Parts: sequence; structure tokens; C-alpha cells
Amino acid sequence: MDVDKLFKVPKLPVSGNKRKLPDTPTPEMLKRMKIDSSTTESRSLPESHANGKGKARVATVEDEGDEEVDRDFAPGGDADFFTEEDEDGRFFGGGLTSEQKEILNIFESASGEAVMDDSNALSITAIRRLLLRFERTMNRNQDLRSKYPDDPTKFIDSEADLDAAIKALLPLAQVPVLAYPELVRSGSVALLVGLLAHENADIVIDVVELIHELTDEDAGNEEDEESGETAEEALKVLIESLLENSILELLVDNLSRLKEGEESDRQGVFHILGIFENVVGFDPKLATKLVEKTSILCWVLTRIQSKTHDENRGYAAELLSILLQDNKKNRQEFGKQDGVEITLKTLSQYRRRDPIDADETEFMENIFDALCSALSEPPVKAQFLAAEGTDLMVLMMKEKLQSKSRTIKVLDYAMSGVTGSAICEAFVEASGLKTLFQILMGKGLKRQKSTNNLPPSEDMSHILGVLSSLFSNIASDSPARIRLLAKFVELNYEKVDKLLEIRDGARTRLNVVEAEISKEKKAKATWYLRRLDGGQFTLQLVDYILAWIIMEDDGIRAHALQMLRRQNQSIKNIVQTLRIFHENVEDPSEPPLADEDRDYSPSQKDILEALITALDTSNVE
Repeated sequence: MDVDKLFKVPKLPVSGNKRKLPDTPTPEMLKRMKIDSSTTESRSLPESHANGKGKARVATVEDEGDEEVDRDFAPGGDADFFTEEDEDGRFFGGGLTSEQKEILNIFESASGEAVMDDSNALSITAIRRLLLRFERTMNRNQDLRSKYPDDPTKFIDSEADLDAAIKALLPLAQVPVLAYPELVRSGSVALLVGLLAHENADIVIDVVELIHELTDEDAGNEEDEESGETAEEALKVLIESLLENSILELLVDNLSRLKEGEESDRQGVFHILGIFENVVGFDPKLATKLVEKTSILCWVLTRIQSKTHDENRGYAAELLSILLQDNKKNRQEFGKQDGVEITLKTLSQYRRRDPIDADETEFMENIFDALCSALSEPPVKAQFLAAEGTDLMVLMMKEKLQSKSRTIKVLDYAMSGVTGSAICEAFVEASGLKTLFQILMGKGLKRQKSTNNLPPSEDMSHILGVLSSLFSNIASDSPARIRLLAKFVELNYEKVDKLLEIRDGARTRLNVVEAEISKEKKAKATWYLRRLDGGQFTLQLVDYILAWIIMEDDGIRAHALQMLRRQNQSIKNIVQTLRIFHENVEDPSEPPLADEDRDYSPSQKDILEALITALDTSNVE
């Protein structure tokens, strides 16, 4: 493209005709250049016209070749005007002068953004440099403290440097694959754990916060391309090293050392509890070691009894629930340390009032969950009965408060199994049947526009579980058993109708799941689990209860069979459900009763087998 023809710009003299300043100009030349520069702006004609000689020369535009561009004339002094360009060669610039850009870089470096934006900032070399700086700073602080133990002014500066060096290790959590093995190899893990015994509590809190970040399950998700090591494997290496250096014991010791009246110490306690959660979450088996090797369970049980609720009290309740979940040894230790008495005392405050906010609601639910987990152990059930836990649950169940649903769940766990017989008797004696059936019939719920006034599905499963345990554990012909059967007879068998209504709803949900399963090809074990979630579990409990009342009372049997025929169902359908229940129920794992109790207590599997035999041989259709 010819630029001259397009824009018709007068040609300028070529570079060879430009005046250049010699190395040593003469005074006359400088004077003449000054005159020329002062008169150039006033000229309107070419110099040749002014002298009256010849024709004016036409200016031309020619490339300057390799001549340098004067960068001082960038628009607005833009520092990036000549450096930033796209693929087509267009210039945009950054809009900042050199001075402004320098100031911005200083602020970014101070805040650490420049380091984090650089993908190579946390290379293995940078990590080693950070660890070396930390080690040197720690050694210097220890030397000064040993030399001047009674003069804090001598080591206060080194302590500030140590604080900064510890906090500088926080970014290592972003690159666990690189950083964690180096932490272990360099011995920095042992140094960090050793600082948990530092005289300055602020240094201890710094270390606790760092370890909390390093052990977080969300710390980094990358994979080392060369070694193929994942963040999970790196975290495993770090946790094993921490455990070898007895970190659990030191952390628990600091729980009593820190004073939660101060904000920094309160945050330190929070981070310690967070470390325990991270470690147990990574490997649940470590929960046993945590309880065996430390006094954490005693501290948690003491902390949840606090009069005022705060964040750490809620975290303590959550940790208690985690420690007891699926852990037989911890549950037994919970019973030995009067955990049942403490949790019942803590829950009793919610008999007359609801939690104040969502955090306290979560605290209450965690205490209930911890108690439910512990009630899987027979000795804990005995303590629950001795502490009058059944009476407290019945009283709380009568109140229309948030705790009502949780009390039903606790009773379901407490009354289940062979060892729940005494609690079943106590439940009937405490007039629990009346309240339980009111909830079953929906009389204790707020009235809704819907005609199907049923408790929530979770509550319903626990209500059916309580009824199932009552029929399994209360002796035949006993006063408690007669009172239980009478509840199904009263008011023209309305409780039987309610059970049949629940059964019909469970069958409807189950049919939908069966239709979905028929289109898929998966293992039978998966099918059964899906059926349980889709209504099979509820159907099993209802048919188990129906089988008992049909077999024990003629009036109930006649009414139930009449209602079943209206649904195109019969005894055979109940028997079929019980067979599936019998095939999938686990064998009893609870220990036998005490030697002084010689009466045989059949397991649920034995009871199911007897019910199937009794109904299958019945002539009633």
C-alpha cells in the first residue's frame, strides 16, 4: 500500500539530510541552531520560497530503518504503550505511567499478590528458602531466650520475626504435593510441633493456625506430574509425621492453657478443635487414638456444660458426635466418664425452650446425635435408664418444641435390641404411649391445609421403630403389653387404619422404584438399598407391627383383613414383606444378658421367623 497516495502527506527529507549535532559543536553552530529553532514555528512556506530560489521540495515519508523510537513521547506517558500489543500489532498500553506502575508493584509485593500470581513463586527452591528462614529465626529466638530469660527486650524482636516466619509458611497449603514432603524431610514438622510448648502463647496460636491450614482436606488438589503423587498422599505423609511427634497430646495440653476470655486464645482453641476434626476426618481410626492417648473427651464433656453458648461450645459438641460415631471403644469410654448424665443434663435445658439461633440448634442436634451413637452400647443403655433418661425424653416429647423430633430418635435407639427391654417397660410406665400415638395420628402437629396430616418422614420411621421395639421387647400378657394392644383397639381401630394408610403410601413409592430398577442392570445388593430408601424400610416396619397385632387380637385381625381386601392385599403380602426382611436382617451382635436372667430373649431374626410361620399357617384369608 502506498501511504503517500492514500493520505497525500508532504514528503519529509530522508534521514540522510537530517541535521545532526557533532560531538564538539562550535559556538557559531550552536548560535545558528538557536536562531533556526526560534524561527521554525513562524514559517508558513518552505525555506526555498523564503529565499526566492527554485521550487519547493516535496516532503516524503520514508522508513527510518533501525533508528530508535523516542519513548518519552508515549500518549499520557503510558509505560506500556510500546510494549503491549496484540497479534495484529495494535498497541493498547496499560494506562499507567512508569512512576504509577512502580508504585503499584510495591503495593502488590507488600500484600503478597505478586508472589501468589507467579506460578513459579512456590517452587521447591522457594519452599526450601522459606523453611530455612523459619529454622534460622526459631533458633535465634531460642538462643536469645536462653541468654536473656529475664529481659524480654532482648528477644522481643526475634519473636516478632518468628511470628512473621511462621505466617510466611501459610501458602504452603496451596502446594501440598511439593511442600509437605519437604516439610517432613527438612525436620520442620518436628520444629513446628516443638513450638507448641513455646513460652509465648501467641507463637503457639500461630503454629496451631498453620497446622490447621496444612491439614485441611481442601488444601490443594493438584497432582505431581513427575512422581504422580496426589495431595491426599502428601497429606497422609504430613499427618503421620505430626503423630510421630506427639502432636495430639500437645494440642490437648494447650486447650487448658489458652484462656478463651481473650479473642486470640479463643481462636486458638477453635483451630485446635479444627485440627482434631481434620485428622479424624482423614482417618476415622485415629479417633480411638485421640481418646486413648489424651484427655480430649473429658475436656469436651466439660466444655459443653458451659452456661453461655459460643462458637467453641458448638464445635466441642460437633467433635463429640464425630468421636462417638461408629467407634465402640470411644462409646464405652463415654459411658465411663459419665457422658450420659452430662448429655442429659445439657439437653434438659431445651425442655422448656427452643435454641436461640441456628448455631445453638446445631449444638443441640449434635448432643442428641452423640447420645444416639452411644446408646448402641448395652452399658450405656443401662446408664441411660438409671439416669431417668426415658422420663426426660417423654417429657420433652410432649412439648411442641424443636427437640421433640430428636427425642423420638433417641428413644428409637435406646429401645432397640434385646437390651432395650427395660427401657421399653419404663417408656410405658412414663405414659409415653399416649404422646407417641398422638404424634403418629398427627394430633400434635400444626394443622395444615393438606388432608394427609402425617409427621415428617424421618419422625415417622423413628415412631415405627419405637413401636416395633415395644412389640419385640415387652413380654406377652404383661400389663404393658395389654396397654399397648389396647391403643390399637380404641376409637374404632383408628391406629390400625393409620398404619394401613402409611403402608399404602410406602407401597406406592416402592412401585416407582421397582419400575426404575426393572430398566437397569445392577447388583442385587444395590437394588435392596434403593428399595429401602424408596419405601421398603417403612413397609417392613409397618408389616412387622401389623403381623403382631393381627396375630394377638381377633378384632384387629378382622378389621385389618377387611381393609387389606379394599387395597387388593392380603396376609400373603405381609408374609412376603417379612420374608424379605428376614433375609436381610443381620444376626444379633449384642452380648447375652446377665447370668441371673435365665429367660431366653429371642433376636429380631428369630421373631421374624416365628411371625412368618404363624401367619403362613393361618387359615385366615
